Amino acid sequence: MDYLQIEGGVKLQGTVTIDGAKNAALPLIAATILSKSPVTIDNLPRVNDIFTMLKLLENLGATYTFEENRAVIDATTINNTTAIYDIVRKMRASILTLGPLLARFGICKVSLPGGCAIGQRPIDLHLKALEMMGATIEIKEGYVIATAPERGLQGATIVFDKITVTGTENIVMAAALAHGKTHIINAAKEPEVVQLCEIIQDAGIEIEGIGSDELVIHGSGGELIDIRHITVIPDRIEAGTYLCAGAITNSTITLEKVNHAHLVSIILKLQEMGYDFEIEKERITIKPASRIKAVRISTTEYPGFPTDMQAQFMALSLIAEGTSTIEERLFENRFMHVSELNRMGANITLNNHIATVEGDAKLYGADVMATDLRASSALVLAGLIADGTTRVHRIYHLDRGYVKLEEKLKQLGAKIERLKE
Repeated sequence: MDYLQIEGGVKLQGTVTIDGAKNAALPLIAATILSKSPVTIDNLPRVNDIFTMLKLLENLGATYTFEENRAVIDATTINNTTAIYDIVRKMRASILTLGPLLARFGICKVSLPGGCAIGQRPIDLHLKALEMMGATIEIKEGYVIATAPERGLQGATIVFDKITVTGTENIVMAAALAHGKTHIINAAKEPEVVQLCEIIQDAGIEIEGIGSDELVIHGSGGELIDIRHITVIPDRIEAGTYLCAGAITNSTITLEKVNHAHLVSIILKLQEMGYDFEIEKERITIKPASRIKAVRISTTEYPGFPTDMQAQFMALSLIAEGTSTIEERLFENRFMHVSELNRMGANITLNNHIATVEGDAKLYGADVMATDLRASSALVLAGLIADGTTRVHRIYHLDRGYVKLEEKLKQLGAKIERLKE
């Protein structure tokens, strides 16, 4: 098993290129199930979750090629509608095949995704919405068995009790092939949802309200759509993580191939802490702060502060002047990195869903264990400023969502190595 070894105390400088967004790419790969033509997807990040989703489609009967950052997926050959547990258990986003499989074939069997380290992510909202569209849902032996009515899924008015990104994506894909009009109320507004809607609209499906919390999808009545080419949007969470790397080392670094409109909440919070920026069309440069101020953060749905950046900002808050507070409002178990940061010398206390972070911390290198994807990156950030050597174990979490993180940090001057246990 691999681990990362980091020697702290090094200033960073230079330029890093941001890859495509994993969280945008996964529903786009699932959307190829709806297409009557092979689909070319560019700017795909080469991370484990992408390979898992491609393997899942291949298991369903699709074929694909994947070279550099481009995949060509032909889902017209799908001849199996069972998404097996052995693949789904590796990645919760596999549930995104449920909507398109059901809409296209009228029946599917998708393994329940199981537990999640950062908290509960129930799919009941997905299932209730599909039932509203006429589907019959049965849970049997760990699988969701979904059957559409004989005439296919029917448009419906769906009100999500809470905002759900994958739920919105699943129902948008199902509604694309449904009969009639589907009205989604309290839809997620994340850039990943917006891109999925735009791709489906470009393929001939009218969608009203893209980018808002209400979507109206005019279904094709069972006809497959013609998706030909997709370029995945830049990864706003990867970009935010590298901005935090520049911030925590108080360095000047430049990010290329970014969409700064997707990073507004992150940039504003860094400016509040004292950092300056140069922002160009697809480039962002972060500059050192003369004084790093404490901050108050509450995670919420887009366009608010993202839960996927909470851990990285917690690491950054360790060097701020004064006391920072971070409220995690979306996932109940997303503070598991706290104990590992405290092992390195941090002083972080928890009170239910609020973390209090004492600044001006003196961190020391230690052996620490990653517990989830974003916690992994927070431990790496802490290692960049710790005195001595930090070893981050169980980095298979990291490899799910970051492309060659250690190589990119090396380009910026960090002393970091990937080693074997």
